[in-house]
Amino acid sequence: MDNFNPSNQRKLNCSDASKCFKLLESILDGEAELEDKHILDEKLAKCQPCFEHFHLEKAIRDVLKTKCTKHVVPTELVDSIRQKIQEIK
Repeated sequence: MDNFNPSNQRKLNCSDASKCFKLLESILDGEAELEDKHILDEKLAKCQPCFEHFHLEKAIRDVLKTKCTKHVVPTELVDSIRQKIQEIK
């Protein structure tokens, strides 16, 4: 049998999504403190919505960096893309 342990599963709902998403974005923006990064690591290990949002946001940023290397990406465009993704969820 696999090493299946239900206590190691991530929770499927985040009780404070807006606060968590702000923390995730501040870390990706490089604005967070070391303590915040430790909080993020714990959060990603325990919370599926935060885990998914973090990796989606990171992937979007990575794509934008590679595809828009010679152009500055307007913050309005980034915000618009984020908003559309949130609407889809």
